[in-house]
Amino acid sequence: MDHPRLTVLDHPLIQHKLTLLRDKTTGTAAFRQLAREISLLMAYEVTRPLPLETVRIETPLEVMDAPRLAGKKLCIVSILRAGSGILEGMLDLIPSARVGHLGLYRDTVTLQAVEYYCKLPEDVAQRLAIVVDPMLATGNSAIAAISRLKQAGVTELRFACLLAAPEGLRAMAAAHPDVPVLTAAVDRGLDGHGYIRPGLGDAGDRLFGTK
Repeated sequence: MDHPRLTVLDHPLIQHKLTLLRDKTTGTAAFRQLAREISLLMAYEVTRPLPLETVRIETPLEVMDAPRLAGKKLCIVSILRAGSGILEGMLDLIPSARVGHLGLYRDTVTLQAVEYYCKLPEDVAQRLAIVVDPMLATGNSAIAAISRLKQAGVTELRFACLLAAPEGLRAMAAAHPDVPVLTAAVDRGLDGHGYIRPGLGDAGDRLFGTK
């Protein structure tokens, strides 16, 4: 295993939709919808650690003690720009979640992440933060995003992506072994340009039709 806290979400619906997502003949609208649907399904697993409390309510028939989410709601932090494709699906399931944005781009020479934007909720340190990005390739963007959140005082973190490469998982394990990683698949590896193979191409370009 390339990360001590890796979870591969092998649910049949996720795997089926991921295959459609990978297909080069899948157009922009369908790609965007599939990414949203996979993200919604992934949200069930990524939110599994949320704590519950018991409250007394009254149904139309009687009074009962029932569970509800306890404490602060979570925060979903999108790595711009492609993370928006994951964010929307998760918000479909968790519409009350707070949202943060981190603008990072990959230097084409060094492949290192460069931050150009950061907007987080003021109380982000009191929330479970779920960092989302379609791809964990070199791992540099995810590592930079998680480091930024830790600097902001966040202690509960998870990272969710559609695809991961072994190289990115190893880099994440070295930098943030405490942060769980959830992905729909672990692919073969990276090519000379830092792209995941077999992968699905450039997720941002396919989401927004910019290529």
